[in-house]
Amino acid sequence: MSVAFTKEESAETASETQLPDRPISPHPNLVTEAGLKALERQLDEARAAYEAAQAIEDVNEKRRQSAIPGRDTRYFAERVRTAQVIAKPETTDIVAFGSTVTFQRDDGRVQTYRIVGEDEADPKAGSISFVSPVAKALTGKAVGDVVEASGQELEITKIA
Repeated sequence: MSVAFTKEESAETASETQLPDRPISPHPNLVTEAGLKALERQLDEARAAYEAAQAIEDVNEKRRQSAIPGRDTRYFAERVRTAQVIAKPETTDIVAFGSTVTFQRDDGRVQTYRIVGEDEADPKAGSISFVSPVAKALTGKAVGDVVEASGQELEITKIA
């Protein structure tokens, strides 16, 4: 009975320590300068957490504590390696990667977002990914242009 219990415990431990890698986007890894710095910081943090976990003496606990930081280290190392820094737009005439764009929806709401890379996008903080439907619709357009996204019309009122 104790052998069966040990095997079950080992299987449970293995499932906790063999995490699948975080998915990597098929899109180009475009980033702002701040986005690259954030990726580098997250990589450093993941490496530090992994190193701290390696100091744990209990083998099973070391595996459990290393799983997430190990996975994150692989992910952020790949994202830093493939990052393509895009300079801030030289003009505010048209919406581009790195632009901050204000638009009015047909329901009257006014929203402002900065178009950034996938890893740095945070709509609640005012940034959206360049591959989002709204960013795709706005890119290349100018103030006064009306585009359709997500079933609504959006009128660009400001580009910064």
